[in-house]
Amino acid sequence: MRAGMPEAEQRRLERFLDSLWLEDGLSDRTLAAYRSDLRAWSRWLARRGRETPAATRAEVEACLAERLDDGRPRSAARFLSSLRRYYRYLLREGEIREDPTAGISSPYVGRDLPGTLTEAEVEALLEAPDVSTDLGLRDRTMLELLYATGLRVSELVGLTLDRLHTAQGLVRVTGKGGKERLVPYGEEAGAWLARYLEEARPRLLRGQASEVLFPGRRGRPLTRQAFWHRLRRHARCAGIDRPISPHTLRHAFATHLLDHGADLRVVQLLLGHADLSTTQIYTHVARERLQALHARHHPRG
Repeated sequence: MRAGMPEAEQRRLERFLDSLWLEDGLSDRTLAAYRSDLRAWSRWLARRGRETPAATRAEVEACLAERLDDGRPRSAARFLSSLRRYYRYLLREGEIREDPTAGISSPYVGRDLPGTLTEAEVEALLEAPDVSTDLGLRDRTMLELLYATGLRVSELVGLTLDRLHTAQGLVRVTGKGGKERLVPYGEEAGAWLARYLEEARPRLLRGQASEVLFPGRRGRPLTRQAFWHRLRRHARCAGIDRPISPHTLRHAFATHLLDHGADLRVVQLLLGHADLSTTQIYTHVARERLQALHARHHPRG
């Protein structure tokens, strides 16, 4: 038992965590987060001479307000979520008659704007692989295709030859939820694909029969982790000194399309977003860039 947490509270908490594990099979990490939040709540109440079953809505709101005052909206939102789950459990077990978290709205947590690259940075990144080598040519083709289509990295490494429609310049992708979409990839990516298919891919496969579009060094399918590692190496060579991931190129694809006047719903279809609100975050990125350009170049910026 930890200091400031009554023994009865500790036993109640452990029963709750056991029920979470049995009913939902939650990971140790998730259970630890619940334990941390609920211990903090119990200690907060104990300092006021109160216990969990007797807590009121006003007390939940007061504790929540303290966390928000500390500038931790994400922490406060998770904390409230933990309390809600705990009090639903106590209500179900008959240990309380009213849920003190009922009707309390979750703190607003603003969405992080996705990191992206400028068009000049993308060009430098695309130029980074040494295309005189088979792996370099493969990487250049993957980067070109990623930037041309906005694919998720799992979609990219999972591509097979039958997914390419080279005559039409299209790639058929199976995205989240098993939904298929057709995405155009343009002339530049098409030229790199043609060169890669003729030169590097046969040598990477070493005579093996395979439908995998982008095999690794020994002809096996390339993993997401391996591609991420290669991408970071190329980013360093390109002089990009901040962390990037395959998703950064997906963000750049969407942002640059919007910068050049693409319709938001078209970008939604290309990215495979089920909900337009998911795509709308890129409008904020584009708007911030336009504001920065205005401030830098306008005489009264």
